[in-house]
Amino acid sequence: MGMGYMGYFVIVGVFALLGKVVSGRLKSKFAQYSQMPTPNGMTGADIAQKMLEDYGIHDVKISMGQGMLSDHYNPLKKEVKLSPDVYQGRHVSAAAVASHEVGHAVQHAKAYPFLGMRSAIVPFVQASSKVQGILFGFGIYFMSTDNPIFLIAAIATFGITAFFSVVTLPVEFDASKRALDWLDSSQILPQREHEGAKDALKWAAMTYVVGALSAVVQVLYWGLMLMNSRSGNRA
Repeated sequence: MGMGYMGYFVIVGVFALLGKVVSGRLKSKFAQYSQMPTPNGMTGADIAQKMLEDYGIHDVKISMGQGMLSDHYNPLKKEVKLSPDVYQGRHVSAAAVASHEVGHAVQHAKAYPFLGMRSAIVPFVQASSKVQGILFGFGIYFMSTDNPIFLIAAIATFGITAFFSVVTLPVEFDASKRALDWLDSSQILPQREHEGAKDALKWAAMTYVVGALSAVVQVLYWGLMLMNSRSGNRA
């Protein structure tokens, strides 16, 4: 394996470590604000339902999923699935996460363009992931020979992943903004609790920022490797 390719594994390692740090911080914040009860005693499920009603959305289902911080909105099923601690929780963390996921449902109802774009990209991301698995299955051979096919395929597939990660950023930031604006206007959370929800969502967003940076840097890396390979061949 060429020494230049070791840089890829360094990049992956650095961003994996950074992602772990940010994820740990998010879990810490979630635990911290789980100790701050919602003044009205509403659960995450209650808050999600009220937010949907306030926006006039009546065709989205709220259900309880499994696993910590596994919360998500499924636009195909029109379903907000909340993790047990969020669904049943009567605390600021539950309020923040539940309203954020409903923020995605609001985006869907209002045809927020970046959400539609992200959904359209998903099949391409899934296909790219499979191609990446094949590439790295033969990676030692390709890497040792500076094969341009490997490099071009890596740029194409990682490019799709990076594009998806970048498009995800405005989707996540906008959902959090919608959540915080609603929590404020509905007076669900007083100022201190509202600041806690804002802090928790900030760290949730940071996980997506790290993922996007990692994806973009990887594309740039493979592009640089291709340029160096062609320069070496011309020499």
